[in-house]
Amino acid sequence: MRPKAILFDLDDTLISPRHHRTMFWRDAFSEVWAEQLGADAALPDDLDDLLATIDASAKHFWSDPTRHRTGRLDLSWARFEILNGGLDRPERFPETVRWEVAERVGALMFERTTLYDGAIETLETLKAEGIKLGLITNGTSEAQRAKINRFELEPHFLHVQIEGEAGIGKPEPEAYRKALAALEASPGETWIVGDNLEWEVAAPQRLGFHAIWRCPREIGELPSGTSVKPDRIVTKLPELLA
Repeated sequence: MRPKAILFDLDDTLISPRHHRTMFWRDAFSEVWAEQLGADAALPDDLDDLLATIDASAKHFWSDPTRHRTGRLDLSWARFEILNGGLDRPERFPETVRWEVAERVGALMFERTTLYDGAIETLETLKAEGIKLGLITNGTSEAQRAKINRFELEPHFLHVQIEGEAGIGKPEPEAYRKALAALEASPGETWIVGDNLEWEVAAPQRLGFHAIWRCPREIGELPSGTSVKPDRIVTKLPELLA
């Protein structure tokens, strides 16, 4: 049975760069090295090791809720901090190079982000059925609006809520309540769909939502060790129409 309203997450739910972050760091290093040192310049001999430690630094950085909120509202700073955290000696590369690599990672991720298959068709079908659709996403207005505008997503939603504009983000209860008020719906008659097990499943479930986990790896398996239990799991967005 269809709900009165559905809230959708944006990143890794409707759109995604589709690749592991280490690929973007590798390509960023390669591009910046060629631009600053010449096309024939050799990359660092320990690049694979660097990528592994940068990835570990990213996991550590984003694991802390307070640091996560600060970082997602200033992604340039966050990526620079992640890069520095992955280097035994940050000073081995000039600060200008480190900033350029960190900025290039963000640019590459934006450039390579695409819609998931069936995303627009799913939204169009649900909207045609009279379901009120909302988009609720964390991050800055500039970054998230750029994605929303690029894929012309706003016309599909009755309400678009961006953390940097609303002044509040997931998993704060008021963020969900604000979106519900805009859609004139209650938690019990609303689905929420997203890839983050805390933001789109556990937190909204505590408010009474029907929480649907959109598996970002498209395999339908919950991460090992999690105690979160979604009300439903989908691997592809058109499954919402079943």
